[in-house]
Amino acid sequence: MTGKDGYFDERVAATYDETTADLFDPAVVEPTVDFLAELAGTGRALELGIGTGRIALPLAALGVEVHGIELSRAMTARLHAKPGGEGIGVTIGDFSTAQADGTFRLAYLLRNTVMNLTTQAAQVACFRNVAVHLEPGGCFVIEVLVPGLQRLPPGETFQVFHVSDTHWGIDEYDVANQGLTSHHLRIIRGELDRRSIPFRYVWPAELDLMAQLAGMELRERWAGWKREPFISDSRQHVSVWEKPEDS
Repeated sequence: MTGKDGYFDERVAATYDETTADLFDPAVVEPTVDFLAELAGTGRALELGIGTGRIALPLAALGVEVHGIELSRAMTARLHAKPGGEGIGVTIGDFSTAQADGTFRLAYLLRNTVMNLTTQAAQVACFRNVAVHLEPGGCFVIEVLVPGLQRLPPGETFQVFHVSDTHWGIDEYDVANQGLTSHHLRIIRGELDRRSIPFRYVWPAELDLMAQLAGMELRERWAGWKREPFISDSRQHVSVWEKPEDS
């Protein structure tokens, strides 16, 4: 059962940057920020699920005005405690429905976070909410995995996606309901921490249809932030949808 902060409560927020340290590596952050800054230009950017500011802070440091939508007050408190974080506004709420003030040139949703919306209806609502926030010609960017069903052994529903001395990650697929539960076993400060988080996996073509329903169209799709070509065996994609200039 989850509380008002969802799966990112105070216990998780307190160690989030530590347990995801690999995502804060400049080699990971810088290509992401450069890609987003190019799309934002001189306009405002809206980060859905802004968390502790892994991307928002360096993007803001480049001069982009960033605002966030975030369900977790605990994660937001960590963002605002960091240097430069106090200048980033955050709307507390579900990013599929919460309304931020003003319009934006760019909206973005990273690291599989769209799958935190565990129904198709909620994912569709997210696209529609973004379309309302974007100015004409603005873009919506999603970074998300490509479901790895083709890599599952016949008859299996479990897939190990991470193994290290301090972290085991195992995905459990529910194909009948397009569900995915990520099980994490971590050693944090000498203690075993176990979490299981439900997701709804989503295919690239399904996301394109959601964008179409919201009045947006696919502009580009890549396998990564350095614009690597998206091919049949790509394991993730970075997709950009655009709101028409005449909308």
